[in-house]
Amino acid sequence: MELDPLFLSFEIAAAATIIAALVGVAVAAILANFRFPGRDLVDVLFTAPIVMPPTVLGYYVLVLLGRRSFLGHAFESLTGTSIVFTKVGAVVAAVIGALPLVVKSVRTALEETDPTLVQAARTLGATPLRAFFTIQLPLAYRGIAAALMLAFARALGDFGVTLMVAGDIPGQTQTASLAIYDAIQAHRERDAAVMIAVLTGVVIVLLYIVGKLTARERSS
Repeated sequence: MELDPLFLSFEIAAAATIIAALVGVAVAAILANFRFPGRDLVDVLFTAPIVMPPTVLGYYVLVLLGRRSFLGHAFESLTGTSIVFTKVGAVVAAVIGALPLVVKSVRTALEETDPTLVQAARTLGATPLRAFFTIQLPLAYRGIAAALMLAFARALGDFGVTLMVAGDIPGQTQTASLAIYDAIQAHRERDAAVMIAVLTGVVIVLLYIVGKLTARERSS
């Protein structure tokens, strides 16, 4: 059987987790530390992908990043490649699923840090940015690590948005989840079983580590 979909899934999940980490930690830090008009709306926008149907999310991505859209056309002009129905589209789809988990989990971890330590650093002359990187971020590292593992697991198994945005193109955008679906439809249960076993094992290990990290976070 072909293992390319598995390798592609890990590659896409890794890229999506990195992007979700960079964006998600920044957004979570802003939501946790600042009060501003529209703050609740921003929170809702980053939470919505968790509960919205994948077909709806996929439609929005196609409208915003498709070839006829301003962003999609600009990206294609700069890079020579389209976002939709390419590996880039698969990464975008995975980020959409992973980002809300990072924002919610990291925000919670940051809000649970001791505010008096940050205030003490500010009193001693530290800027808000320096206090964040030297005090708040290190204190929340377990929660952040757990969030990134959840994001990786979520990105690894994305199906609906990936199918709509990247398509199911063997050797190009066919991830493990899509390959499993195709194998079941073609009555190739043995091929599907191998990928199912690998994905299940990876997710169980990640969730076990997340459980350990969050337990230590609560006890510390």
